[in-house]
Amino acid sequence: MSVVWSHQVNLSLVTQLRTAYFDHAATTDMEPQAVDAYAHHMGMLGNASSLHSRGRAARRVVEESRETIARAFGAHPSEVVFTGGGTESDNLAVKGLFWARNVEKPRPKIVISAVEHHAVMDPAHWLETHEGAEIVWIPVDECGLVSIDVLENVLRDNADSIAFVSVMWANNEVGTIQPVADIVALAHSYDVPVHSDAVQAAGHVDVNFSASGLDAMTITAHKLGGPVGVGALFLRRDVKVVPVIHGGGQERSVRSGTLDTAGIASFAAAVSVVRERIVEHGERLVALRNLLMRRVRETIPSAVVQGIDPEGENAHLRLPSNAHFTFDNCEGDSLIFLLDSQGVAASTGSACQAGVPQPSHVLLAMGVSESVARGALRFSLGNTTSMDDVDLLLDVLPQAVERASAAGLASAGK
Repeated sequence: MSVVWSHQVNLSLVTQLRTAYFDHAATTDMEPQAVDAYAHHMGMLGNASSLHSRGRAARRVVEESRETIARAFGAHPSEVVFTGGGTESDNLAVKGLFWARNVEKPRPKIVISAVEHHAVMDPAHWLETHEGAEIVWIPVDECGLVSIDVLENVLRDNADSIAFVSVMWANNEVGTIQPVADIVALAHSYDVPVHSDAVQAAGHVDVNFSASGLDAMTITAHKLGGPVGVGALFLRRDVKVVPVIHGGGQERSVRSGTLDTAGIASFAAAVSVVRERIVEHGERLVALRNLLMRRVRETIPSAVVQGIDPEGENAHLRLPSNAHFTFDNCEGDSLIFLLDSQGVAASTGSACQAGVPQPSHVLLAMGVSESVARGALRFSLGNTTSMDDVDLLLDVLPQAVERASAAGLASAGK
């Protein structure tokens, strides 16, 4: 067989392989309307900060998009600060609030939950190392819910020295939805501002900035059907932050840089679509997710659901799109590769630092042992997830778990 013929055969096998994507929490499909908006505005010449007609046309697109996004998430347009994505927005909130709150008097304490995304945790650690910050961790229960009692005790005893509180709206690994409004009301009773990373929640549950009472909130486009590389920090008009990026003074002088007109327009188009169908979307995903989780537990005895019981009384506190399991005697990375070889994309949801797999800090904070946490697997559903996708996953997962478990037991016996 010639090299060319062999290559053609391999390509044919690849194109015939059934595939299913269960990593929508990492990034999801762009909505067709968002693609159209992006393509259309990519051809627009003009810097939104320029005063000539082309600049004003670009500015009009940006401001109309800002209004659309603000309206969808219950905010005033002036409260929407465009950024390059969720990580930048979190860094701006964490560092910017810390610096601003320490201008008049020392407030070294940063209060964050033990299950925050690294986009919040890592800048907090940076401030601890370089700016003398003191991190106060709020523990969570076995389902990943923050302890309101501990938070209240921390606020009562340390309010004068706390820069801010940051608790994510919904967890990116186990999908637990936090009582954001209660957290905000408690913190505000001690005059402490609150930031929330709502990246995973936006587009899946009702996220309303004004109703929540939050001082700052992070979202990003590519998690809800928009492009990678654009996000927003919702920032109340009376809340001060020190900029992380300095330059031209765009975005209330909070985030300098030439605005990405095409990306922002695409972001707004995606938001418009997902907000219109959010109830229907949620109900459909819950039905698919519950079926998936029920069948996994029926066919794989070692599967343990982590997070909120998807069919229990608090099921509404789990993201509709999230299914998370741990599997005994398995390594999550092995499961990912085994599933990927069968056309199924999933995630462990855990950090991988310096090429060495690490157990999820979220699961460890929930009281899961390190050995069990290493067998984590997250399946996150999206708008394009179908019953065929679920069927494929259920077809290939049992064998993948069996093989990963055998490898794990063999390794343990060495």
